[in-house]
Amino acid sequence: MTFPRGEHAYFVTTDWLAENLTSPDLVIIDGSWYLPDEKRDPNAEYVAGHIPGAVFFDIDAIADHSSGLPHMLPDPVAFSSAMRKLGIGDGMRAVVYDGAGLFSAPRVWWTLRTFGMQEVAVLEGGLPKWKAESRPLEEGTVRRQPRHFTARLDHGSVASLDDVERQRKAGVQLLDARSAARFAGVEAEPRPGVRPGHIPGSRNLPYRDLIVGGQLRPRAELMRKVAEAGIDPERPIITTCGSGISAAILSLAFESLGRPSTPVYDGSWTEWGSRQELPVETGSPAASA
Repeated sequence: MTFPRGEHAYFVTTDWLAENLTSPDLVIIDGSWYLPDEKRDPNAEYVAGHIPGAVFFDIDAIADHSSGLPHMLPDPVAFSSAMRKLGIGDGMRAVVYDGAGLFSAPRVWWTLRTFGMQEVAVLEGGLPKWKAESRPLEEGTVRRQPRHFTARLDHGSVASLDDVERQRKAGVQLLDARSAARFAGVEAEPRPGVRPGHIPGSRNLPYRDLIVGGQLRPRAELMRKVAEAGIDPERPIITTCGSGISAAILSLAFESLGRPSTPVYDGSWTEWGSRQELPVETGSPAASA
């Protein structure tokens, strides 16, 4: 059974999830993650109250810890092992949500799909909407029966620094999900040693501009925002951000608009901005075009 398709593909409603909570082939995933300055502990919040049956996907833990960069994709073997422990296996469907409404869940959605899971959806409105509707919550940690997960990395879904360097010179569009102030370089980066600014030639579409109430804006509004950013959705695009979290929101938005294969630059600005030998631009997108 596949997920229902509404205006935006890859999303399900709280009504749908409530009706399917106990489906044997469905796993619910809390993919909450927060920026350091928010001072929120996603795991502690999960233990205090989550959607019944949900497992916690720790974005920082299920990652490549050898790269020196935050929450980079792990290798397929490590990812397969992590999914087995969470009880996520082949042939299952997943619904991902987060505690912000729509922020980090797309990163988990993208990660699962990048490693070969086909049926993955994001909960519209996330945990805030579920709570606002007075739906049930569960405390503690959910432990599912281990399941085998066959991880097959889709190299077309993720871009490395080398990919970005090569493809931007070939005219591939780079789209940055950070705030306009961070993109322009007038606001300091939150991570030490990362320069302000953006990758030369990239455009800016702050992820917050695409979201209302924890949901993507209507299709017509998304298309208008994309056009205003100077992006042609019919041409190749790579999304980027601070550390690969909010870039996945842009990729999810493009996929929902019927524009598949929009890879995320996994290292994003944390990698590019910390490499002193790489060029950096500052100023508005219009000024750098």
